Amino acid sequence: MDFSLSDEQRQLQDSVGRFVRDRYPFEQWRKITDTPEGFAGENWRQMAELGWLGVSLPEEAGGLGGSPVDTMVILEGLGRGLVAEPYLSTVVLGGGFLVLGGTPEMRERELPKLAAGDLKLAFAHAETQSRFSLEDVVTSAKAAGGGYVLNGRKIVVYDAPAADKLIVSARTGGAGREREGISLFLIDRDAPGVHLRAYRTLDRRRAADVTLEKVAVDAGALIGVRDQALPLIEQVVDHAIAALAAESVGAMQLLTETTTEYLKTRKQFGQPIGNFQALQHRMVDILIATEQARSMSYMVTMKLDRPARERSRAAAAAKVQIGQSGRFVGQQAIQLHGGMGMSDELNVGHFAKRLMMIDMLYGNADHHRQRFIALE
Repeated sequence: MDFSLSDEQRQLQDSVGRFVRDRYPFEQWRKITDTPEGFAGENWRQMAELGWLGVSLPEEAGGLGGSPVDTMVILEGLGRGLVAEPYLSTVVLGGGFLVLGGTPEMRERELPKLAAGDLKLAFAHAETQSRFSLEDVVTSAKAAGGGYVLNGRKIVVYDAPAADKLIVSARTGGAGREREGISLFLIDRDAPGVHLRAYRTLDRRRAADVTLEKVAVDAGALIGVRDQALPLIEQVVDHAIAALAAESVGAMQLLTETTTEYLKTRKQFGQPIGNFQALQHRMVDILIATEQARSMSYMVTMKLDRPARERSRAAAAAKVQIGQSGRFVGQQAIQLHGGMGMSDELNVGHFAKRLMMIDMLYGNADHHRQRFIALE
């Protein structure tokens, strides 16, 4: 199979690389993530102008009609800079839900705003009891007056503090972990009854716990088919896993390059420590782990349009590998930098933290190992 990029994709790769080099040197990243918003509005506008926010959206909605490979190229480049703008939440997850499940009216209304950078979205799905289970939903949506009233609590909603709208999973039927009875709703973040408790995560991103108290929405807020949203959620989350795999590859590649350069310049006993065979062996292990993650990133990206079972197995396998590789590469990079690898002033520890968070997002390696087995 030919994994080479097209000319247009190579141009996109170069464009993302320039963006990261110009706008996301490490010290600038520290300043951006120290702001109350946690990202830079001018960077978000620049992404919109470059067409990245609409790369996966249909052309009639102001997008570029691109493929999952285009998204992979963007995310791998952004991973090299720890780029903090809410690309995953808004474009991959939010855009995915609207494209695949939005009503024609919703798509016509929201997608052009998303492509223009005027709409930011966040996916609220996790609950205190659910851990990584997408079907474990107790938040309720009761039919009332031609619409619905939502009650419940969602936790660790990434990018919710900056979002204009939330995409919320809630039960319109069933109970517990039943696959039937889950629906999706698009609600305004500032709607009456929506309360956020915002905080900064380990990787300096922004998230919030969201409480819904008698939040009224009309029937037009429903995304997809009532009671049948779980397959849609699983499909879009698999796309998000592929995007996270690409981001992790970019982060691991940066750590590999940074650590290699450090071993060439740090001296002990009158010579660079990179001359020591034991450390060379460890760098080979880092390189192998990174390339294994890259292979899995390519694999899951290529299988996103396959039948649900095959797609989900690919996503599970990729999540296992990027979780294992990410933790290994992050830990080894810190150790090879010595004590300074743990310092807040060096970028190595921050990349390692992001890779740890990627492992946890939408199920860690252990969870997806069990998911892979269950799908056999």
